[in-house]
Amino acid sequence: MHRLLEKRWTISAIARRLNLDRKTVRRFRRHRPRPAARSARERRPNGVLEPFKAYLNARFTEAQGQGRGTRLFLEIQARGYRGSRQVVRKHLTALRAGTTEPVRADTPSPRKITSWIMRPRETLTESQNERLLQVRRACPDITRACDLAGALADMVRHQRGYLLLECIQQAEQDAAKPMKGFAGFLRQDLDAVTACLTLPWSSGVAEGHVNRVKTLKRAMYGRASFELLRARILTQP
Repeated sequence: MHRLLEKRWTISAIARRLNLDRKTVRRFRRHRPRPAARSARERRPNGVLEPFKAYLNARFTEAQGQGRGTRLFLEIQARGYRGSRQVVRKHLTALRAGTTEPVRADTPSPRKITSWIMRPRETLTESQNERLLQVRRACPDITRACDLAGALADMVRHQRGYLLLECIQQAEQDAAKPMKGFAGFLRQDLDAVTACLTLPWSSGVAEGHVNRVKTLKRAMYGRASFELLRARILTQP
């Protein structure tokens, strides 16, 4: 168990491998034995292959264990790998034998995926476009949400409020449940939202004055009269 933990296996993977309960694995993880003297080879860092293991594992899973080591070696070499071919072959052999866990590729956080979706496509880098494409392929709901969010963002940027009703109908038809709920809220106040996406005016100035009044009121609460508050509000531009 501790050897698997040193290889950075997850608790769930160790439990499946050793046919143990996850609580048992978690309990024994807290009581690791004291490390004995190790050789210089064992004390080395993870090595040059570590940054490329996620890519190798993902390609290994896509090929269902039939990927050729030479081709994968050339692929990661084009991505910056500077190690030997033997290291790659050894890792693939361990994957086929099941002695190492085929870790999934690094999954970006929801916040990062949201930022990729909401930004204009031309502002994304090549790597960000590639990661977003991988996420879209992995999850149909995210693909649909990405398309609808892009259409809505385009309406906001170019004031095309006349397309709002069509976008709401599409979301209510085949989008995920959160998107359907958001579309329902937009439909409840359809005229106001359409006007917001069509007309050049906004309530930003009025909201700014409201926030200024609230700030003055809270700063003076319990220490001054209404007359002073009125004077401060009216005298400021």
